[in-house]
Amino acid sequence: MQHADTATSGATHPFDAPDTEVQVPTSTNQIPIAFTGSGSEYFRIWIVNLLLMLVTLGLYFPWAKARRLRYFMGNTLVGGQPLGFHGDPKKMFKGYALVGILFILYSIAGEFSSMAGLVALVLVAGLWPALFKSSMQFRLANTSWRGLRFRFTGDLPSAYRAVLPLFLPGLVLVGGLAFVNDESAPPAWFGFLALGVMLTTLAITPWLMWNLKQYQHNHYSLGHLQTSFRASVGSFYKLSLKIVGFGLLATLLPVAVTMGTLFGLDAVDKLREGKGIWMVMVTMLPTLLGFIVAMIAIKPYAVARLQNLVWTKTGNTELRFVSTLRVRSLLWVTLKNWLLIVITLGLYWPFAAVALARVRLEAVSVKSRANPDLLVSQVHPREGDAAGDAAGDFFGLDVGL
Repeated sequence: MQHADTATSGATHPFDAPDTEVQVPTSTNQIPIAFTGSGSEYFRIWIVNLLLMLVTLGLYFPWAKARRLRYFMGNTLVGGQPLGFHGDPKKMFKGYALVGILFILYSIAGEFSSMAGLVALVLVAGLWPALFKSSMQFRLANTSWRGLRFRFTGDLPSAYRAVLPLFLPGLVLVGGLAFVNDESAPPAWFGFLALGVMLTTLAITPWLMWNLKQYQHNHYSLGHLQTSFRASVGSFYKLSLKIVGFGLLATLLPVAVTMGTLFGLDAVDKLREGKGIWMVMVTMLPTLLGFIVAMIAIKPYAVARLQNLVWTKTGNTELRFVSTLRVRSLLWVTLKNWLLIVITLGLYWPFAAVALARVRLEAVSVKSRANPDLLVSQVHPREGDAAGDAAGDFFGLDVGL
């Protein structure tokens, strides 16, 4: 990790290695990350939070979230020292209230006309980069390690540039809708425009993800140290193609196996004769189960590969992260969690959250040339607006590991 006020030099160092390589200096100190939480401990917090949220009709949610974050961060040990969360639930409540008001205004606008609803959506989306930036600032300013508060140094113009790929298709769609006289019966060209916008959005999604991760991981700071992000946009497109290919394989392979088996057993001909229905059902059942398992495996594959790409490319010459999350480990935890959640009618959920946090966090370590004992906070963090933290959850964006 380099000093925040040091200019980037032209010298090559291990952090500049290609995206597919993981190279770290040999003379480094390894700072492990461990998670010490237990499902039984978190279950007590979770069940109390759930009951209080039901009694208060959801108004307790900011306090519940603060308790959850304090527990998970307090049990995340970096170099043997726990993280801390210091967010004020009252400030978080104000943030959630603001987001709720924005959602209500958007819903009311949509009742008048689709055009009004779309304009309201664009206006709310226009506020989102500012809320996202404030979310990162609030979360980092209220997270500490060894008495030092983290900081997020990203500015507002960079936040808007980061989400530019998301705005462009939406602006085109709104502009096209302005030329539609009858919203209930739009012309054919508008349908082609909407289809083109949808396909364009899918095509630029990897670019959007890269922009967002670059904005986040370029601006993490602790004391006088600040991170930088070296993954390329091409690596995000490469990963996206692999995920799409994995999804197509998971979808088509069970179908091909089923059809091959049925033809091999002459089940299709027997079915035409009114026979062989049980043979078809017996053949399709395991294939259907395999299809479900394969579809469930797509998310662990994507999560593991994305985590490894993003965190291994975060750091600089003094300090860097390395993530070695294995798809097999995450897949096993995911399958076990879902099975036990179903069997226990949801009561295993807190145990599943702890198991997932452990496998993801402990796959990450920190390689440092600097002695952690010498890190000194030089800039006091400035808390962001708590409304940003609410917006991070409301829009479903990941603002942490």
